[in-house]
Amino acid sequence: MGHHALPGTPPVPLTLRKSARARRISLRISQLDGRVTLTYPHGVAETEALSFAQQKEGWIRQHLQDQPDPALVQIGQLIPIEGVERRIVRATGRRVALTAREVALPEGSEARRLARFLKELARDRLTEACDDYAAILGRSYTTLTLRDTRSRWGSCSSAGGLMFSWRLILAPSDVLHYVAAHEVAHLAEMNHSPAFWAQVEKIFGPCKAQRRWLRENGAALHRYRFE
Repeated sequence: MGHHALPGTPPVPLTLRKSARARRISLRISQLDGRVTLTYPHGVAETEALSFAQQKEGWIRQHLQDQPDPALVQIGQLIPIEGVERRIVRATGRRVALTAREVALPEGSEARRLARFLKELARDRLTEACDDYAAILGRSYTTLTLRDTRSRWGSCSSAGGLMFSWRLILAPSDVLHYVAAHEVAHLAEMNHSPAFWAQVEKIFGPCKAQRRWLRENGAALHRYRFE
């Protein structure tokens, strides 16, 4: 893995990655930190890959410009929890407290405390949703894990393991439930065929609005920094 930069104002750092699995040159911009990764197959010269990136400079800069500004989690800031904007305030007790319009954090390591709380809340909400949808489907899953994924909101393995981004707890509840239903439906159909979407509609209902919300707003869920 190498590092280069596209010249200009400002320069754009590039991470070069040669991959035996790649079939073509591709670019990916991380929704978490804006890192630009240029991947290219064995047999393609590094100079050719860099030339490809230079040709796509306008596209790269536009996507970087469109990314939401990062927000460091701290007292006084607003953050969405289950789609509702809550102000982060100082707690009077020793526990994280969630109300209709606020989330109160004890003093000390506020961002990490909030991240732990949100992950626990996400696990509770996703487990409940997956249990309900799996029962409707008549299938069972084996495990449920949470990660801070960059490129997907959830996945389902061939062994029945479900994985979700814990940042779904920041989205509206119906969006979280749609992603849960989407992955549970893969227990019956490991594809995105019409039969798969029929399973999603069977256990969740129409989902165009939730899919559109993720396309239009999903990137903004990655702007919050819990450091």
